[in-house]
Amino acid sequence: MCGIAGMIGYRGDGAGEIQKMNERMIHRGPDAGGYFLDENHHVALGHRRLAIVDLSENGAQPMHSPDERYVLVYNGEVYNFRELRKQMESDGERGAWRGGSDTEVILRAFAFYGVEQTLRKMKGMFALALYDRQKGRVTLARDRMGEKPLYYGMVDGCFAFASDIAAIRELSGFHNEIDCRVLPLYFQYGYIPAPYSIYQDIYKLTPGTWLNVDVSTLAREQHSYWDLMQVAKEGEAHPFLGTRAQAADRLEELLKETVRGQMISDVPLGAFLSGGIDSALVVSIMQAVSDIRVRTFTIGFESEKYNEAEHAKAIAAHLRTAHTELYVGKREACEVIAQIAECFGEPFADSSQIPTMLVSRMTREHVTVSLSGDAGDELFCGYNTYRVAEEELRKLKKKYHRLPGGIRHAVGGLCGRFEGKNELLHKAHAYLTMETLEEAHRYIGQEEARTTYLSKVRTRLQDAYFEYPAGFLRDGVANLMLMDALHYLPDDILVKVDRSGMQYSLETRMPLLDRDVIEFAWTLPMDYKFSEGVTKRVMRDVLYRYVPRELMERPKKGFSIPLHEWLKEGELREWARGVLSDGRKQCADIIDVRTADSYWKDYTERGVFSEKLWYILMLEQWMMRSR
Repeated sequence: MCGIAGMIGYRGDGAGEIQKMNERMIHRGPDAGGYFLDENHHVALGHRRLAIVDLSENGAQPMHSPDERYVLVYNGEVYNFRELRKQMESDGERGAWRGGSDTEVILRAFAFYGVEQTLRKMKGMFALALYDRQKGRVTLARDRMGEKPLYYGMVDGCFAFASDIAAIRELSGFHNEIDCRVLPLYFQYGYIPAPYSIYQDIYKLTPGTWLNVDVSTLAREQHSYWDLMQVAKEGEAHPFLGTRAQAADRLEELLKETVRGQMISDVPLGAFLSGGIDSALVVSIMQAVSDIRVRTFTIGFESEKYNEAEHAKAIAAHLRTAHTELYVGKREACEVIAQIAECFGEPFADSSQIPTMLVSRMTREHVTVSLSGDAGDELFCGYNTYRVAEEELRKLKKKYHRLPGGIRHAVGGLCGRFEGKNELLHKAHAYLTMETLEEAHRYIGQEEARTTYLSKVRTRLQDAYFEYPAGFLRDGVANLMLMDALHYLPDDILVKVDRSGMQYSLETRMPLLDRDVIEFAWTLPMDYKFSEGVTKRVMRDVLYRYVPRELMERPKKGFSIPLHEWLKEGELREWARGVLSDGRKQCADIIDVRTADSYWKDYTERGVFSEKLWYILMLEQWMMRSR
């Protein structure tokens, strides 16, 4: 796990600029740093290293191919690098190896197989930049699901890229303005969806793609090497035909294989254990394939509604892991909240970022790598909102089934024209024009009427949430899962886990995002995932081979904190008041202050808390820290 940065077409002090970018990412790679300059073609590559595999200098970056044609900077882990090395040797690669790092293997693979074929062979999480000096081309690439971040764009005539958007901001020529067009999307989701960023002309590289940049002209071409939509479509066309028990056998086999690969490390390794299905399954498999006790970590809260630490402790005791837990409260939350703007680089407002940062900080005191159970909800139908959406649509059709569609849409459209901040008209517009399950699902988390007035810019960029038509997959719930896997998972969940871990130089790995697990999951019939009111059926089938059912059968809590209670008084209340007061000065030209203030008044005067208040606080704190 590391941080990468680079410039193409830079002017002035290339060495000084790339070193500034490197220093800004030191938390991503505290063990070493290096850079490469091609002053003739104005190409600079930078790297910060968190040493995980092959701790010697043989794994240092930037790394050059033996013939000096290629230079690579790379962030992440390729778990099948040993198999890839054997395959290369079998296919005729005869060069001597200098060390045992995955970096060297993929560099040699790029030279041997080419970019696209190598990317298709790689299994892991990564963001990388490969400079082909012979072709005068830099290739950027990102892993299939977007576990590792990669920002890129133009800064004062120079093409720049980095793992951390704040590193791009370090460049002397950086004067990119806030892209106010993304704010309506931010206020709807709490994050800025790819490919956009908070800045004009700066973008996120789409997962599963690579981008070629000509070093002379800065011309760019983007290509895809893996497409989740196509994976889902093929899974639907060629479903798994075995029984649910056979599906569980296959899932267990795949998880054992990927967990073994992800437990490869030359530094201490452990796992997050929240007490839920996903993390319990990952830890169960880890312990099953390990000869030593796995180290597990969880945090707890005093509020019973949010605390799963006791459940995690019972699971750890049954599996006989070496378990560490830490109970936290408002004081610890205040400590990490002050770091959020620096940690995430751009506005990000999933409040579960707080417990994720806290458990990452505690875990890093004991290990350098931690496995996580994220992605089970998107792959195995774990979110309750899918069923809520179905129920909402069913109720809607029953209520309005006698009203002709043309009249219903006309009335709904009229409500939309005059809704303003009127919540009743806003809801009437949504319900009367709603036709699909996708629209019903979206409405569950849709902004209130006044939220659309938070941004002074009302014209949104294209909303990636509906980049493909409703009904792309035959099963409506599968379509919702695909939408979340394409957008919510990489732009929220994976951002949260990566940035939180990297803030404390902790590498996080996610076995459920293994390529083979993902592709298998999309072949499973829906009733293997959800049936008779039970979610993640096949995951549970595997888990109950290791953990008694009675330890797991309880309502889903999620990983959250009592934020609405903590903000009521004390230090967090004063922090929020200060951000809203000082942030107003920074944000007055981009957000409607009166609308923003209405959320605070609702909370303080009426006791009504909206998650949009947290969105406002995170944006304003980011503006205060980033200007």
